[in-house]
Amino acid sequence: MDIDLARTFLEIVRSGSFIAAAERLHVTQTTITARVHNLEQQLDCRLFVRNRAGAKLTADGEVFVAYANQLLQTWEAARRDLPLPQGYRDMLNVGGEVSLCNPLILNWVIRLRQRMPSHAVRAEVGEAGHVQQQLRLGLLDAALVYRPDYWPGMQVELLLEEKLIHVRSTINPEPYLYNDWGPEFRQRHDVALPDKARAAVSTNLPPMALQYILQCGGSGYFRTRVAQRHLDSGALERVEMAPEFTYPTYLVYSRDKDSPALREAIGILREVVADDIDWSLGGELI
Repeated sequence: MDIDLARTFLEIVRSGSFIAAAERLHVTQTTITARVHNLEQQLDCRLFVRNRAGAKLTADGEVFVAYANQLLQTWEAARRDLPLPQGYRDMLNVGGEVSLCNPLILNWVIRLRQRMPSHAVRAEVGEAGHVQQQLRLGLLDAALVYRPDYWPGMQVELLLEEKLIHVRSTINPEPYLYNDWGPEFRQRHDVALPDKARAAVSTNLPPMALQYILQCGGSGYFRTRVAQRHLDSGALERVEMAPEFTYPTYLVYSRDKDSPALREAIGILREVVADDIDWSLGGELI
């Protein structure tokens, strides 16, 4: 399918009319109409209902939005990754959630380049939903996440087990910072600590919260490995009689992506996890 058809369809959805889409794409309205007609013929269904107010999606059109976005993302990824850099025979696409980027994903990429010099490496770090969407689209070979979304053909392997513990500044223990570690944590946290469910400061980026506490004071929940150096130095202390929460990290990949290269990359990742690395770097913004 011509990728311009998907791009045109999505522009009409965003702008709300054929006329506005034509202006934004710098083509005539006749071209827009012809593209939509072509697309509807290929899909054998009607996508838009046009009226004086613009263009409204049909039920079939609503369904096609997700497919059109996937088509466009896959095409853009192909344009980004091809051709391979000169001198490389293949590429590994790995990723993970933001709070795992340093040191885990960083050390993984470093080790991949050292041990698999024939492979180019692309690392993508982002929000959990985005990372797993990239996996489903086949744009990532493997990723590290805290809460895997299971789907057919997906391989989920426990990489490491960790706890979230309540720590505070030894200089100034207030305020409480609510770290959003995801739906499961929110549910368990708010039941165990209902008085802290609404905090004066909240964030979904734990490294920023940790730096705030180290610089300004306060308390919050952080991964044990990340907090340990600051506990050892005396900058932080554990809050007594505070509930702890389990927080495992998972490696996820599509079984369709299985290959000798991916298996080697996963083996290297497990070596990185087993190494004595400075996990406190996970609290630094990079």
